[in-house]
Amino acid sequence: MIKHSEEFKREAVRIALTSGLLRARVAADLGVGKSTLGKWLAVYRPADLVSAPQADLALENERLRVENRILKEERDILKRPRSSSPRNGYEIRVYRCLAAPMARGDSLPGHACWSEHRNFLQI
Repeated sequence: MIKHSEEFKREAVRIALTSGLLRARVAADLGVGKSTLGKWLAVYRPADLVSAPQADLALENERLRVENRILKEERDILKRPRSSSPRNGYEIRVYRCLAAPMARGDSLPGHACWSEHRNFLQI
């Protein structure tokens, strides 16, 4: 049985984590067993070791998540009905006139109050 140095074990773990190769392939290339490499990974794995491409992907993912959240908020705002818009495309809002009724009790045709019995006109 060959005794490997601490430096060799740390380098094997670094290669296994950053090379992108299968662990079985890395173990075979280094001349150690797959289970031995697995044990070294458990012992010598640095907590903050992330390969450069993975770090770039993590930053890009975070940027895209923020952009996606902002776009969803903008979309939700644009989806809300505006208070001044009709409920459907054919509806026209007609408001009652607040003017005092005439002496006879009815309004002039064409005046805003002449159709008091309706709140909405459908076209």
